[in-house]
Amino acid sequence: METTERKPANFIEEIIDQDLASGRFDHVRTRFPPEPNGFLHIGHCKAVCVDFGTAQKYGGVCNLRFDDTNPTKENAAFVEGIERDIKWLGYEWAELHFASDFFPRLYEIAQDMIRRGLAYVDDQTPEEMRKNRGTLTEPGVNSPWRDRSVEENLDLFERMKNGEFEEGTRVLRAKIDMASPNVLMRDPTMYRINRHPHHRTGTEWCIYPMYDFQHPLQDAVEGITHSLCSLEYEIHRPLYDWFVEKANITDQPPRQIEFARLNIERTVMSKRLLRRLVEEHVVSGWDDPRMPTLVGMRRRGYPASAVHDFIDRVGVAKADSTVEANLLDHCVREALADHAPRAMAVIDPLKVTLINWPEDKTDVLTVENHPDHPEMGAREVTFGRTLWIEREDFMEEPVKKFFRLVPGKEVRLKGAYIIKCEDFVKDEAGNVVELKCTVDMDSRSGSEGANRKVKGTLHWVNAGDCAPCEYRLYEPILAEDDGENADVDFLERLNPNSLTVKNGYCEKYAADSDVGSTFQFLRMGYFCKDKDSTQELPVFNRTVALKDSWAKEAKK
Repeated sequence: METTERKPANFIEEIIDQDLASGRFDHVRTRFPPEPNGFLHIGHCKAVCVDFGTAQKYGGVCNLRFDDTNPTKENAAFVEGIERDIKWLGYEWAELHFASDFFPRLYEIAQDMIRRGLAYVDDQTPEEMRKNRGTLTEPGVNSPWRDRSVEENLDLFERMKNGEFEEGTRVLRAKIDMASPNVLMRDPTMYRINRHPHHRTGTEWCIYPMYDFQHPLQDAVEGITHSLCSLEYEIHRPLYDWFVEKANITDQPPRQIEFARLNIERTVMSKRLLRRLVEEHVVSGWDDPRMPTLVGMRRRGYPASAVHDFIDRVGVAKADSTVEANLLDHCVREALADHAPRAMAVIDPLKVTLINWPEDKTDVLTVENHPDHPEMGAREVTFGRTLWIEREDFMEEPVKKFFRLVPGKEVRLKGAYIIKCEDFVKDEAGNVVELKCTVDMDSRSGSEGANRKVKGTLHWVNAGDCAPCEYRLYEPILAEDDGENADVDFLERLNPNSLTVKNGYCEKYAADSDVGSTFQFLRMGYFCKDKDSTQELPVFNRTVALKDSWAKEAKK
């Protein structure tokens, strides 16, 4: 395979360049091999981008393969969800494979290895196997069944397949070396009995191959050249190579290359723990916008381009590290800044009555949908006697440098008029519930009187021409870092403020938009219309706030 002169972007590409130059391979074929026991999360996304993106750079192809060898937690819904996620990221696979389609071939390979004295059926209990495996400093002990005859092993293995034995009573093990310094090489299990129905094969099989046996052999059969995987599989590489060599099914064995997994501050990156969040109803489902799953991020309003940008910025390294969550937020803001139309919405409303504005008067203002993109058009916004503003934009006793609305002071309402707070009304609990203001009729934006300067500018909506909305505001789901590895149960480290629900108002043109539409609500952040929306109550998820602390730190 010929490649143009270029500088490799990372160590994986350096290895591939060497393999192509040496003639070990003349093409590149990778694969993305998820287990369909959950939805993809942002950590998997790095693997997706590395697997598919690397193949693209070399003019090669990438297969999608579902390693569905554990029927207990797998189902077709996860398969369909993973396929949607990969397409959302903009990738197409060359071939679609399932490990379950390969079960007959794997069984034949296992039989052949038994015949050649490379595998045996072990009757030890799981507890006995663990005890006899040894430790990092002590060798393991050979199974008393290790030297069974080939004929007996073939017979027992077939009877395992035929369902004659209960779960946990027998396994098929590779015969390698119980004294190996790599514990994984101490006669690893190749097959175990599992009577749970499979989501594709039903009850046809009651024995299933282990990942370390199935995965390398299917790589070899598919003609994978470079098996790219996360760093925790580095210790598995000798076993990967052993199975490929001993199976004797290819004269061009794939090369396994490990790269650092993605870790993000205050983010759960374990599928097992994410499953707990779903099953214990901490979140509403795999697509809860607080989840780091791609389906959850998509529902929250993250564009695929922002995810790609984030993965590119993180890069591919050999050592694990933890990335700031603010970097992902920054990438989302940058992606949405040019594409999200602007609108006005009030999340925590405070009523404003313009006491000198005629009750029957309505002004119609023309507002651009995006200040930097006139091609996105404009809309009409009405202005009347009663308005809503943000509660935090008023202070009865202002602090220093508070340039919003205070008694006796003026502010400009965005795209409209200058108003002055004359008085306010409190309820029985002492909370301000209404502001009495006057409006400068000559200060309409775009008019001759609009040049008068005031320090503060507030967003607003017309109380007589707006829609009630529900707003869902999100924070990281973990209150502290390292929730995945902490000594205490990670559920005890959850952030109680990961979801805050507010009820306010927005312009009708935003409320009437399609589910999935994204807006920048002025001064409040980027929001995406949620699938829970109804005709009576639109629901908006805050994708990300406008404040960008990561960008400020990056400039230092």
